[in-house]
Amino acid sequence: MRRDKRLVHLFGVIAVAAALAGCGRREPAMDTLTPQEIYLRGEEQLAAGREKDAATTFAEIERLYPYSEWAKRALIMTAFAYHKAKDYENARAAAQRYIDFYPADEDAAYAQYLLALSYYDQIDDVGRDQGVTYQALQALRTVIERYPDSDYARSAMLKFDMAFDQLAAKEMEVGRYYLKRGHYAAAINRFRAVVEDFETTTQTPEALYRLVEAYLSLGLEKEAQTAAAILGYNFQSSVWYQDAYDLLQGRGLKPAPKATGWIADIYRRSVQGKWL
Repeated sequence: MRRDKRLVHLFGVIAVAAALAGCGRREPAMDTLTPQEIYLRGEEQLAAGREKDAATTFAEIERLYPYSEWAKRALIMTAFAYHKAKDYENARAAAQRYIDFYPADEDAAYAQYLLALSYYDQIDDVGRDQGVTYQALQALRTVIERYPDSDYARSAMLKFDMAFDQLAAKEMEVGRYYLKRGHYAAAINRFRAVVEDFETTTQTPEALYRLVEAYLSLGLEKEAQTAAAILGYNFQSSVWYQDAYDLLQGRGLKPAPKATGWIADIYRRSVQGKWL
């Protein structure tokens, strides 16, 4: 029994010593490794959740073996690792370098997609400045137009629509702010922007309803009726049309194309199909 205890103790000491030796072991310097060995180290760091270390490691291949095939592979991985680490600025820089150096390569589409994602993933909530949203839209559009047959085009389209909706939502937020405070002309300008510039987004039905509200508040009944007519034709099943209809009915009015000006142009275009 005593001998077994000594063996257990001995094995424990050996295990601790081995662990300490492992902790003290230093990895060989980068310039002593082949590009493949450095690449594998970067992959191991990625798998361990050390994305920034991985990005630095992949970048070393570019520095030490700048004209090798491994450098090309490492550059796209540098962009990927930085993006995974949420270091979006460096992710964009690496992705852009790949596009600049290897524009015809099969991974160029992925590099452009990573660049777009680095903007898209920074889009804040509706209440904040939307400058990065515009940048995301531009980069996503490049993916769609430059690489329409790539595996990333469809995903870029979906994200483009979501980002576009985000901008429309920002206009709606500001418009509601003005409407609530009785600044009707300013509110109308915001809702008009949604109807004219973001008509394919999910914000359009509410924008038309808010136009009915704002125009009625200003006593502009014909404009309110026309906005409701557009709403009824395009979104008759929405709650916004029912609310607009009830609002007009309370004034003894009904949806009808009676106005002139920009709202009449929208009616002719979206209801009658006339562009001139």
